[in-house]
Amino acid sequence: MKKVVVIGSMNMDYVINVPHAPADGETILAEKLETFPGGKGANQAYVLGKLGGEVAMLGAVGLDSPGQSLCDNLQSVGVDTSRVKRLPDMSTGMAFITVDAQGQNRIVVVQGANKAVNVPYIDAHMDLLASSDIVLLQLEIPLETVVYAAEKAKALGKVVVLDPAPARRDIPEQLYRNVDFIKPNEGELATLVGDPEAAAHLEHSAKQLQDCGVKNVVVSLGEKGVFLRDSQGHSASFPADSQVQVVDTTAAGDSFTAALAYGLSRDRQLAEAVDLAVRVSNIVVTRKGAQASIPYIWEVE
Repeated sequence: MKKVVVIGSMNMDYVINVPHAPADGETILAEKLETFPGGKGANQAYVLGKLGGEVAMLGAVGLDSPGQSLCDNLQSVGVDTSRVKRLPDMSTGMAFITVDAQGQNRIVVVQGANKAVNVPYIDAHMDLLASSDIVLLQLEIPLETVVYAAEKAKALGKVVVLDPAPARRDIPEQLYRNVDFIKPNEGELATLVGDPEAAAHLEHSAKQLQDCGVKNVVVSLGEKGVFLRDSQGHSASFPADSQVQVVDTTAAGDSFTAALAYGLSRDRQLAEAVDLAVRVSNIVVTRKGAQASIPYIWEVE
């Protein structure tokens, strides 16, 4: 099995259940508040651990109880957290998530200690990158760090997987050139290519990213499934399960990306890895919470 290192955010999620998303100036009464371990980086590391992957986490938390809880939770599924930075002068990152009656979510993130996942921190753990096979990145830590880590990983001959969330238009081509697999959803794809209608012409939109240097593009489309354009220019579509009863989509994207990385770490063909990721995310959306919704591999296969 290939080793995966996840470089990314670690947050405590505060999930607020609401009947509908509040409009501008509207005050609504929430049904309840729940707390879950989260952060895109930690979520993806947790998925890899729970599926049975060999994974280490590079991230930062405060020297506080939420930070300890996040590390404990990752350790519970076998994630190596020995390199996680613990800061006495910064609080652990927080995400405030509203989930409406249809299971759709809206998220506001307070970065906190995640801002300390910087270039010197990556340099201090270059041995971990060197001993890993796959490097998994997102965009909830400083962009400079993501660009640097991807560049160093490729120089070491590693496979780089990027979840471009939260999406931003100013991603430099320097990053794209070092990405083997990019996994946007349709909204993120629109941001990346600067086209609100990007999902209406997926072939062209994916090629735009490949023209920037990305090798393989995997676009998650919610209930419409997944679109893949590989490094050879071949395209394929993967349908979603239309019978799935959506409860909470909070960790759907994270679980998909991590399951894709897990499949690659087990030397599965790309189409097989994408199919596995679809099946994992189909389960995740039927359960509440982020890491709490992740299945074991035996639930999927």
